[in-house]
Amino acid sequence: MSKKILEVNEKDEVVGEIEKMEAHKKGVLHRAFSIFIFNEDGKMLIHKRADEKYHGGGLWTNACCSHPTSDDLKGDAEKRLLEEMGFTCELNKIGVIQYKAEVGDLVENEIDHIFTGRYDGSINPDPKEVSEYLWISKAEIENDLQKNPDKYTPWFRIIYPRLKDLQEDEL
Repeated sequence: MSKKILEVNEKDEVVGEIEKMEAHKKGVLHRAFSIFIFNEDGKMLIHKRADEKYHGGGLWTNACCSHPTSDDLKGDAEKRLLEEMGFTCELNKIGVIQYKAEVGDLVENEIDHIFTGRYDGSINPDPKEVSEYLWISKAEIENDLQKNPDKYTPWFRIIYPRLKDLQEDEL
């Protein structure tokens, strides 16, 4: 059984809980978070999702994405970053993006809370979540997104271009 996540309305008000897979199969609006990590050189951490992931396996994406299970968005984000990537850092919420994207036969219909952070230490990702990771410059990301968009998760292709509007100085 998959975990329960927070179903929300268009105002991001919690209206109940729903099984994660049911939300993705039916395209139900739910709360999510996405974390973008930058190092002191301004490069962004991206990772390749493990092939076994239920959707988006083998695709590149930002440092961490998941679904909060409580009202403590930042705490849930920090916990998941540690679980997936093996490190923690101070996270700052920079905005909220609502989007809908098809991922195979599933639908991501999310109100996504966007966090950024700075980190320069070691990374120890969970191999069940992450197969590879790298630090990449803004120019390299933008060039590769233009040339090879299918290498990236649908949500990354939607969110990354909007980061500039949320916090220009991070990029």
